[in-house]
Amino acid sequence: AAYLTGVAWLHGVPFDADERAIVPRSLIAEPLADGTLDAVLGREPHHVLDLCTGNGSLAVLAALAWTGCRVLGTDLSADALALAQSNLARHALADRVELRRGDGLAALRDGECFDLVLCNPPYVNAASMSSLPPEFRAEPALALAGGHDGMDFVRPLLAGLAAHLLPEAALVLEIGHERVHFDVAFPGLEPLWLATSAGDDQVLLLTREQLAARRTTRLTTHEARSR
Repeated sequence: AAYLTGVAWLHGVPFDADERAIVPRSLIAEPLADGTLDAVLGREPHHVLDLCTGNGSLAVLAALAWTGCRVLGTDLSADALALAQSNLARHALADRVELRRGDGLAALRDGECFDLVLCNPPYVNAASMSSLPPEFRAEPALALAGGHDGMDFVRPLLAGLAAHLLPEAALVLEIGHERVHFDVAFPGLEPLWLATSAGDDQVLLLTREQLAARRTTRLTTHEARSR
């Protein structure tokens, strides 16, 4: 329906929508819009990164929620970014939201850091991709397919993101119905799970300290195995 009408609404905000990006529906919009993130963070973020921005809906919502922040939205798809640009113009936010093309963290520059990262990545596992309903198969597979266990994008993200986070920064990550695969892929990691209308195990928050500690542990383990 969104593709037919050319518009979709997310938390009362209208967005241009077409086949260049998935229909905006990220559950991250809920804790962002209802004040949950403000309460958890305890401050207003000033530098926000929206990884896999798609049509730019989360980047727009972040800029509307925190009027003093600047937002960078990145995506691998040039088509999605063109659609996101139209949404920035729609909401007169082109002066505070920058769009950049790139594959995950490769889109970032050396030394570029943020105090909040939002990410609704491709996370649908291969088995689920093969049985998606027709309306989801009409959307770009690039924005949905997350590999065998749905974690292909998430693994390098968690391994490298700490280098781009300021002290006391956080990552808010949507994984949908992939909680089981997430727990297997990242044993011992204990994120804060944020309540959403779809359940309490689909959107998580990790601090910079958690990500940095995980990276240190992985490097130490690798060094030990190499000796």
